[in-house]
Amino acid sequence: MKALSYELDASGILILTINIKHESMNVLNQEVVNEFTEVLDHIDNDDGIKAVIITSGKTDCFIAGADIKMLRDTQTAAEASNIVSQAHVLLQRIENHETPFIAAIDGVCLGAGYELSLACDYRIASDNTATKIGLPEVMLGLLPGATGTTKLSRLIALPSALDIILTGKQLNAKRALRIGMIDSVVPQAIITDAAISCAKKLIQQQPLRKKKAFLQKVLAWPVISHLIIHKAKQQVIKKTKGLYPAPLAILDVINKGLHQSLNNALRYEAEQFGKLAVTPEAKQLMQLYFVTTELKKASFVADDIKPSTISKIGILGGGLMGSGIATVSVDKANVSVRMKDIQDAGILGAYQYLNQFYKTRIKRRILCAEQAKKKINQFSGTLDYSGFESAELIIEAVFEDINVKHQMLKDIEALGNDHIIFASNTSSIPISDIAAKAKHPENVIGMHYFSPVEKMPLLEIIKHEGTSDQTIATAVDFGRKQGKTVIVVNDGAGFYVNRILTPYMNAALQLGADGVPFDKIDNALTQFGFPVGPIKLLDEVGIDIGSKILPVLEAAFGDRMKSCGMQQTLLDKGRLGKKVKKGFYNYTGKNKGIDESIYSDLGITQSKHMDQEAIIQYCLYPMLKEALLCLEDGIISSERDGNIGAIFGIGFPPFLGGPFEYMGNLGIKETVKNHR
Repeated sequence: MKALSYELDASGILILTINIKHESMNVLNQEVVNEFTEVLDHIDNDDGIKAVIITSGKTDCFIAGADIKMLRDTQTAAEASNIVSQAHVLLQRIENHETPFIAAIDGVCLGAGYELSLACDYRIASDNTATKIGLPEVMLGLLPGATGTTKLSRLIALPSALDIILTGKQLNAKRALRIGMIDSVVPQAIITDAAISCAKKLIQQQPLRKKKAFLQKVLAWPVISHLIIHKAKQQVIKKTKGLYPAPLAILDVINKGLHQSLNNALRYEAEQFGKLAVTPEAKQLMQLYFVTTELKKASFVADDIKPSTISKIGILGGGLMGSGIATVSVDKANVSVRMKDIQDAGILGAYQYLNQFYKTRIKRRILCAEQAKKKINQFSGTLDYSGFESAELIIEAVFEDINVKHQMLKDIEALGNDHIIFASNTSSIPISDIAAKAKHPENVIGMHYFSPVEKMPLLEIIKHEGTSDQTIATAVDFGRKQGKTVIVVNDGAGFYVNRILTPYMNAALQLGADGVPFDKIDNALTQFGFPVGPIKLLDEVGIDIGSKILPVLEAAFGDRMKSCGMQQTLLDKGRLGKKVKKGFYNYTGKNKGIDESIYSDLGITQSKHMDQEAIIQYCLYPMLKEALLCLEDGIISSERDGNIGAIFGIGFPPFLGGPFEYMGNLGIKETVKNHR
């Protein structure tokens, strides 16, 4: 066999190992399903096999999921339904087998991998930090179709099952144990021995599973379960605006299947899976998955250029951005962080930020207090440059003043370490302008993060003409260790993300100045698929922050980036946005809508009616046009990078595939090029 191997021990326990050759991860594809069927036939005909342990031959991976390529290539709903129906036959054969099956999970166990474990009599997982358990199909526009939607909603408390399936979240072993997704957790070193011990008890018909709690049974009562699902549906519609079919289909499958026979429920699950698999939303989200996976492998430099090792970084500036960069560097990249600020308050704020981050993680039981303390101890602060000479990477995150950035660069180079990489988190200033005063311009690069850093997935790395390939490779590698999706763009005012965002925001403000109500503008764009509207986004980012970018872009691109001037009035009125609880929206009291006093402050009368489609085009087309110009100017090297940057950087609707996919599918590139 190509993917499966097995060995029978003296006590009749068969160790069945999954290890797909020449692949870094195990997936449940047609080949594996066929081989499993052969193994089951063998087990049926061998009375000497008393129990089966399913394990993996790969490090840090049990089974990562189903073969997404197979699902992406389906053309009809019936074809997709047939794929999962075949999986149902296999998994039900395992579940109903008189021989006990144990899943020994060490590493990633997602999607079809977890659904395989659901068919087993017992699920034991290792405490390996790489062990992640979940059903992320909703992120692909699908539902867990290989029994996962139906069985998980019956296995654990319904609210917990909905939380897992509707969000696609991945849990570590201890959290999965806590809600009942698995049956036990053991140290990684003894997982096989522990699985054998469980197998021996099951052979002797000793009960190992806990009985369902009474509350869990109550939550599954028809009246209560329908109420829970109804509330969940309201939340889904509020969050997604009904633009994503998968969450609603998941709720429908659970609602209809929870109180039917298992066979009928699984039949409906397969049918609805098939319908979802051929929706445009699922096709785009699956394509996005492949594009993102491809991007993770991109080196952006020649293959023989290897990144330098980063073990210690310095951060200049203790504001929200600096604190966020410090947090992901400590938490995910696991490096030492030394921060410099001009005031003790800046350092203290970063400490508080880090402490709050880990306080939340402790509360969610992601890690214990001792582990959190160890992480926090990797951070230190200073008011001078002491300790910075030993850092391999310096990231500056101060306000947009090129003179300040030049001085910082000069100070860092004066430390005498000619190999330190100096990265700027500037939002708009060309990196070449910063590098112009450098002794070693080859070490200067842009690393543009998005706020809040620990939540926003994109890192935009900006190279100028003099940036060395070694510096690029090191910055890309470190960004990925911080958990970021990385794109590399060429230098220029605003780079890519802010360059396409600015005309979109300007257009929205111009509509407001012309008398279109601000909430109507935001509602139109959220109905289109953006997570927040442009007006709300400006409040979130900070009107003062956005205003600092405008002069740089207007100087570079002229009228394309010219604003209506509203921002200056807002600044004069002290309306800086959410951070001061005064912007376009209300942040005090029960009314969280538009603060009506904004109109009198700006001297605007809400007098203009504009339909939703017209608002969308007015705001969106300038963004799309600028994306085309960025590709034409060589700021981005491919449509792929342009799509990823827009989706992960500014929330362009993922189900539309990004600006270039959207324009291509509608055939509107020429229309956009000629826009205004």
